Amino acid sequence: MHYLSEIMKKQIMLSIALLGSATPAFANITHKMQTSIQLTVDGAGSQAARLGSTYSITGNNITLGTAGGLGTLSAGDAVGYTAADYSITTAGSAFSFTESFLEGDATPSATTVTAGVVPAIPILGSTLTTSGGVAGTLAGTITTGGTMTVTAGGAGTTGIGQFITELSID
Repeated sequence: MHYLSEIMKKQIMLSIALLGSATPAFANITHKMQTSIQLTVDGAGSQAARLGSTYSITGNNITLGTAGGLGTLSAGDAVGYTAADYSITTAGSAFSFTESFLEGDATPSATTVTAGVVPAIPILGSTLTTSGGVAGTLAGTITTGGTMTVTAGGAGTTGIGQFITELSID
């Protein structure tokens, strides 16, 4: 019996020595946490394009008496026109006649910007206007514990809360 217990002691000592000499595992562990809130309010905008005046005449078997045409252009006014006088060239014969006038936009005064606001937007022949957002109650908070709160705002607003966690082991 004494013989077995000596062998067992040697095995236990050898096992302890082998366990103690095992190499430790090395690993780089990185853990990142990020919380963010993005709040936006849409801005107002306007695009306007001025349309010009046009005048045209076409016809056959027509004689021009007094010429008409576009008026003179002056700042702040539309151009206007004067109608022409016509007569049929050969009485009793077929004729065709078309006279058209499209009144364009008056020449607008310069647009001013005051404290980031355009107080009077020009309304021209082609105008696209979008209203800006209304912040209203739009708000966002992040507590020291990482808890997010996003409160909806008025029309034209966006509130986005985001939490990102990243774990990498090299």
